[in-house]
Amino acid sequence: MDFSSKLLENAVYEMSQLPGIGKRTALRLVLHLLKQPERQTENLSNALTKLRTMVQFCKKCHNISDTALCEICSNPKRDASLVCVVEDIRDVMAIENTGQYRGLYHVLGGKISPIEGMGPQDLTISSLINKVKEGEVQELILALSSTMEGDTTNFYIFKQLEGTGVKTSTIARGIAIGDELEYADEVTLGRSILNRIPFEGSFSNK
Repeated sequence: MDFSSKLLENAVYEMSQLPGIGKRTALRLVLHLLKQPERQTENLSNALTKLRTMVQFCKKCHNISDTALCEICSNPKRDASLVCVVEDIRDVMAIENTGQYRGLYHVLGGKISPIEGMGPQDLTISSLINKVKEGEVQELILALSSTMEGDTTNFYIFKQLEGTGVKTSTIARGIAIGDELEYADEVTLGRSILNRIPFEGSFSNK
């Protein structure tokens, strides 16, 4: 792709580094920004800069937050005895959109995947175990995607919790095997949360 401007080429290259954005789509987006009022481009640039420099991770659940403690963890109306374990922020958003869940969350930051070099030490599993040992949590809902990596992570957490007395459950499989949680429709995901099953029962019949 030939460019008449090095500045245009650099902008297209940076835009094309985003997931799912090819060179042609990046060019279309950059040219669109050039046609917009300068203020709109500045607002976008400022929003991204603030995101990188000011965003925090909740010290309690590791969710993305503007403050040290996210709005969910600081909400006194949420049930602190119930914690839903998810892979990342997109899963928190998906479950919140169902309006069916009133507990708290714990964001792992990924799934155990030896192929990708992701082990338990790379996730927030240790802080989850410490949270359970503090005694306030009565039930953990393991809500990872039903992939091999998700099931491996679920089982690892389950084994780490043996002897703690905490109840472990997993979302009912209204979610198809192999599906990513964030793509499930809200009704199906909401029912899966409400109809969760004991974790032991989720693998004993496999």
